[in-house]
Amino acid sequence: MKHLLLASVAALCLAAPALANDTMAELRTGGLAYVISTDVSMVEENLFLSMDEVRVDYVFQNSGDKDIESIIAFPMPDITARPESNVAIPDYETDNFLGFSVTQDGKAITPQLQQRVSALSVDYTDLLKANKVPFRPYADKTLEALKALPPETLKDWESKGLVYADTFDAGQGMQTVYTPIWTLQSVYYWKTTFPAKKPVRVSHRYKPSVGGTVAISFLSEGKTNETYASYKDRYCIDDAFLKTAMKLEKASRSGGPYYTESWLSYVLKTGANWGGSISKFKLTIDKGKPDNYLSLCADGIKKTGPTTFVMEKTDFWPEKDLDVLFLVSNPPLQQ
Repeated sequence: MKHLLLASVAALCLAAPALANDTMAELRTGGLAYVISTDVSMVEENLFLSMDEVRVDYVFQNSGDKDIESIIAFPMPDITARPESNVAIPDYETDNFLGFSVTQDGKAITPQLQQRVSALSVDYTDLLKANKVPFRPYADKTLEALKALPPETLKDWESKGLVYADTFDAGQGMQTVYTPIWTLQSVYYWKTTFPAKKPVRVSHRYKPSVGGTVAISFLSEGKTNETYASYKDRYCIDDAFLKTAMKLEKASRSGGPYYTESWLSYVLKTGANWGGSISKFKLTIDKGKPDNYLSLCADGIKKTGPTTFVMEKTDFWPEKDLDVLFLVSNPPLQQ
């Protein structure tokens, strides 16, 4: 079933660096990862999604007769830099670029962070560390560190697929600027104990990566274009949503509110790693403003308030991740 929802492209643009084009890709985020277990089950998962925050509250239960000590991990989405590409990252300058935080049974946890850098499937973490180059590919400090490297080092890194050499006429002769094209993999993790026959409550929060574009890109002059088929499949767009989008696009050309797209992706399938199905699952989506719209693949989701939608399941097996398309209301364009 599909529905109508949120997003603020203004906030998105404020969080982004200067853009080379009018599209920003979202990063796929999700919940906690854990080794497949038959004893520790996810009794409850309460998932809240909005453009400003993701909140997930879990209740785990160890059904065995002995305490289980294990590692829980939160995989951050991979960041792969590309020339002239834009990725929606809430904070480009810090390692905790999603503002991730976690509590267990009401107590704050300080997780450890593991980061690796790779290019062309080869690990170069130690190489960047030895040259004192930050791992974050879009950070200003990273670009400054690259400028300080010797030319022969930069040429070597270019051959390894770590950096891209952009040569252009700067008005005072040709100039070459090296930009990162490596992939950063980050994961937060901590050791925990699941006591026998007792529930454990874990909650985590972070700011999602919300991508977008500056128009309704699957429409051209009031008709669907070549991108519509992929949109229809990914976001389960139905006839009612398509007609609404066409009306909004037509109205924006006549002085009405101007609608743009935002996208949010959430990796839901990691919940299947825990023992058995999720006994009680609840998804809540807050669209922020009543005049925004959304479409997603979510069977049985219902509107519960002016901006909220809820889906509840029992014995839930998360077989598919969530992809949400938002149509976002903006002030009319000046004629």
